[in-house]
Amino acid sequence: MKLAFVLYKYFPYGGLQRDMLRIAMACLEDGQTVRVYTMAWEGDVPEGIDVVRIEGRGMSSHARNRAFSRELRSRLRRDPPDLVVGFNKMPDLDVYYAADGCLREKLFTERGRLSRLAPRYRHFLNYERAVFAPGSATEILMISPRQKAIFRRLYDTPESRIHMLPPGIARDRMAGPDAAELRTSFRTEFAFGDDEHVILCIGSGFKTKGLDRSLRALAALGEPLRGRARLIAIGEDNPAAYVAQARQLGISGQFQILRGRDDIPRILQGGDLLLHPAYYENTGTVLLEAIVAGLPVLTTDTCGYAFHVHKSGAGRVLDSPFDQAALDAALADMLQSPRRGEWSGRGIRYGRSEDLYRMPELAAELIRTIGAAR
Repeated sequence: MKLAFVLYKYFPYGGLQRDMLRIAMACLEDGQTVRVYTMAWEGDVPEGIDVVRIEGRGMSSHARNRAFSRELRSRLRRDPPDLVVGFNKMPDLDVYYAADGCLREKLFTERGRLSRLAPRYRHFLNYERAVFAPGSATEILMISPRQKAIFRRLYDTPESRIHMLPPGIARDRMAGPDAAELRTSFRTEFAFGDDEHVILCIGSGFKTKGLDRSLRALAALGEPLRGRARLIAIGEDNPAAYVAQARQLGISGQFQILRGRDDIPRILQGGDLLLHPAYYENTGTVLLEAIVAGLPVLTTDTCGYAFHVHKSGAGRVLDSPFDQAALDAALADMLQSPRRGEWSGRGIRYGRSEDLYRMPELAAELIRTIGAAR
């Protein structure tokens, strides 16, 4: 089949973007051809994938998205594929990979009525409705059981159109025989001592991931624990607000931001705790990556994959509504807890026994099956 993959922007260190590329490569291995339509592509283009850039003109993000969709529709009419696979919500998709959570649920719980009437949100709600409304023909590849329940409740999406996938983390995240070597390498690079506690905050989109909460928790640590703690945030985002917050909290010397990197397995081994107090997240793939690496996790129950932390016994999950004091206390407790080795071992065993890696291959199989049926 000739597949058209569609997403607004590709950059190498976004979770959605990584998922798209891994599914595309699995489709290539399955014998399909893949052309990606996007407004922007950063980084190398893998061999075998054709990338078509379409400029979305407009003063706002929703205006650019509309312009992109119109031009995409025109191009697909001239050169029709067998199947259109979308990674952002938009009309006219045959298949949608649901990496993002439900906007309608977020707006109705976090925003007032007037904000929901704004042109920006009306646009995105219309595009979400185009995928999930009962009359839509879009088949949905879902990766979060929690989000499935939300979408079905708010849109009455037919069960028959939703196909659940297991997680799809890369196997190189698992702790291997070189774990100690990787840990030494990372800590030597950043000159971290054996008695220092390295707290990792990994993921692009620092606001959504709760980096402001993490900084407040670091600042709240009592001495001498605070003096031995170091927090590293890794991801693609504007760092200015968080650098300023760290300065205001008096922890600038214990905090640094790194741009997206390719050596995440080494970083996971070098850390002592993954701190991920996200405001809202469809899945939170990094939680699983940390678990299977043997890195204890402290997170919030707003992450779709937080149940894996409970199930594995590899850390702690804070219940909603969020309480900063509870996060502060949990961070201090986990950094000093004698259970850290227990959490680590449980996570490693969980990574060896659970189905956490096959998402790209199963997604490619579903895409082939849907394409054949149509």
